[in-house]
Amino acid sequence: MIRWLRTYFEFDKNQTNFRQEIVAGVTTFMTMSYIIVVNPKILQAAHMPFGPSMVATILTAVFGTLLMAFYARRPFAIAPYMGENAFIAYTVVLVLGYSWQSALAAVFVGGVLFILLTALRLRQWLVESVPEGLRYSFSVGIGLFLTFIGLNDTGLVTLGVEGAPVKIGDVTTAPVLLSIFGFLLIAILMLRRIPGAILIGILVTTFVAFVAGIAEPPHTWVSRPPSLRPILFKLDLAGLLDWGFFAVILTVFVMAFVDTMGTLIGVSARAGFLDEKGNLPEIEKPMMADALSTTFAALVGTTTAGAFIEAAAGIEAGGRTGFTSVVVAVLFLLALFFAPFLTAVPPQAYGPALVVVGYLMVTPIRKINLDDYTELFPAFAVIILMSFTFNIGVGITAGFVLYPVFKLAAGRPREIRPGLWVLCGLSLLFFIFYPYT
Repeated sequence: MIRWLRTYFEFDKNQTNFRQEIVAGVTTFMTMSYIIVVNPKILQAAHMPFGPSMVATILTAVFGTLLMAFYARRPFAIAPYMGENAFIAYTVVLVLGYSWQSALAAVFVGGVLFILLTALRLRQWLVESVPEGLRYSFSVGIGLFLTFIGLNDTGLVTLGVEGAPVKIGDVTTAPVLLSIFGFLLIAILMLRRIPGAILIGILVTTFVAFVAGIAEPPHTWVSRPPSLRPILFKLDLAGLLDWGFFAVILTVFVMAFVDTMGTLIGVSARAGFLDEKGNLPEIEKPMMADALSTTFAALVGTTTAGAFIEAAAGIEAGGRTGFTSVVVAVLFLLALFFAPFLTAVPPQAYGPALVVVGYLMVTPIRKINLDDYTELFPAFAVIILMSFTFNIGVGITAGFVLYPVFKLAAGRPREIRPGLWVLCGLSLLFFIFYPYT
């Protein structure tokens, strides 16, 4: 069995081993395990029960990540997306007044469309039409996005007042000081080239938080999973007949499309998976895993799923093959029974890890042609809008619109690939129908 795994995941070719892949898998899981609790908490706002939503979140992660492991053979992990879940809960259900059952139907339709586009290789064609400079800007933008999330989670950056949207947190408080300790610990371990630096930082900081009374340790380590029955197969396809629901479907589709593309390319750029043209070889495989996961997610009762940017933490820890994803999937499955411990990991522990990963993802900025304004301006728009709007999809779609604009203005229309015009049109529809509420 061990020999088969080494051969199937091409350990020798990827210069890796079981220890390295396991450390990477545990690291990825620790940095994204927050989704187990955060996703169902957000969906509670849409009147979905917490317990079943947590089970749906975990099952989606297990299903999608195993697909990524054995079909795509990449060290990526899949789970319900942040951003899309908030859009469904707060905008589609609370603001627009649709039921969560109808919202799940929109997610299901989006997943089916993804499957068709991927099977016809149209999705790959669209991705490969994206200019190299824009692709690297996705990595940089996601890096800043992760950094902002991490800083906010740790309390180093907090919401400000009118005229000053954000401000520095109180660095004299114990939680913020612990966050700084966690960041310095991870950074120093990385400087010393200690394997598993991010994971060690998370675990040590969590232990200190328990001892110092900053976070409460779990009262119990094992619990029985809640029933999935209240949300299983509850999507309302009849709601799709409402013409006004078209905007919801379009928004869900475009957000998921660009988030997945940005994540796959951004994380792959950091891992060195891209070829000399900036393409990810066999990208249709992780995309199909993503498409099937979204369809599965809707059926079991949760929102759009896809490749998680936190996989960058595992890649930085040495993950290079699908066996990293196997480890992540197994840990998610165990999480069905060990949720009390996972929910006890404080933001002061995983926040610094996100900041470090964000820094690492910014490094591809050197590959963007900063001397060509037709390349620089769209890339810059992608980078700043991702973080400042707190929406990866907005940043990427803005890049799709602005790139052709600047190329046309410079008299260089031949540099615009046909597929990019399609993405530009979809992006314009995204901005037209996006619920600005």
